[in-house]
Amino acid sequence: MTSTNVGINQFQEQIIQAAKQNKQLSIMGGGTKSWYGNVNSFEKLNTGTYCGILEYQPEELVITACAGTPLSEIEAALTEKNQVLAFEPPYFGSSATFGGAIAAGLAGPGRISAGNLRDFVLGARILDGKAQDLSFGGKVMKNVAGYDVSRLLPGSLGTLALILEASVKVLPKPAASTTLRGRISQVRALELLNQWAGQPLPLSASSWIGSANSSDDGEMTIRLAGATAAVKAAIPLMSAAVHLTELDPKLATTFWRDLREQGLASFTNLAANETLYRLALPVSCGSLSIPNMNPEMILEWHGQQRWIKARGDDATFETLKHMAAANGGHATRFRQGSQVDTLNQRFTLLSEQAHSAALTAVQDRLRATFDPAGVFATGRLP
Repeated sequence: MTSTNVGINQFQEQIIQAAKQNKQLSIMGGGTKSWYGNVNSFEKLNTGTYCGILEYQPEELVITACAGTPLSEIEAALTEKNQVLAFEPPYFGSSATFGGAIAAGLAGPGRISAGNLRDFVLGARILDGKAQDLSFGGKVMKNVAGYDVSRLLPGSLGTLALILEASVKVLPKPAASTTLRGRISQVRALELLNQWAGQPLPLSASSWIGSANSSDDGEMTIRLAGATAAVKAAIPLMSAAVHLTELDPKLATTFWRDLREQGLASFTNLAANETLYRLALPVSCGSLSIPNMNPEMILEWHGQQRWIKARGDDATFETLKHMAAANGGHATRFRQGSQVDTLNQRFTLLSEQAHSAALTAVQDRLRATFDPAGVFATGRLP
């Protein structure tokens, strides 16, 4: 019996015992995102020992690995072959794991051009709440056999099943990349970003940082990546619309990493009574005026993801949820200050979103099918 099988057997035994004793298990990899999601204190099921790259086919643009494999090990292997995880998953700590990145479902600056993490998952092997060893999907892009269950896992935060292994699509590293920066108002930045996004330009990432309610200029940073000729041709075209200067490559790399890892001052200077809110909004949403506050705002994904640092009380959360919903999106508590009640809801309930009755029913049926005993019902997601 291999060590791999021993690891799976241990997981199965832990799940079976939890079901018998009516206990919940909270799945953990490297623990770098334990703060993300609604708080729970259930027994941990640790995947850290179940690690290793099982198969890597650079010519097929596919990598398969165990859930506990360090994310840094995955990216190191890809770097050797000049390939990348195009959705740029955030680590939030050096011990981040492959399975944890998938379960969290988070994507970095490149998500706006490359697509979400879910779009890259080709297949997965899981243990359900009955400790059954199940596999879904495959290791090729054209896989249409049955329902694509593997794509339900990103963003599930371990509340549906235990991810054992996963196969994801990777992409070649862009031939050329450059970062441009300039001062511009939020209104004008959103206009230009949406205009450029509709043109055949190699625009791979964007951000704008400034005061939410002020008409003053903020700092817009954009990244161009793709064929060398396309990148070179785009620079003068974009600079004609707004004064932009090229960033030193090292400074640019640091900026996009810090944006992905929330290492910028706008993220890190979180007071004890503050919360970092995340607003997910449609592409058509323009600039927002936030009543009774004038916080700094960080825009990503051409404005479809917006970060606001504000008071951590329920009234502020209700205001932001209402504002986001009125514009066709939703708001969540992403990070909490040390003095904010950590028992507060962090995620927007499906029942609070318009037209969500059907989604709630589907979610309930999925959970009942995959986890009838409620082993993974930690409440980390609503």
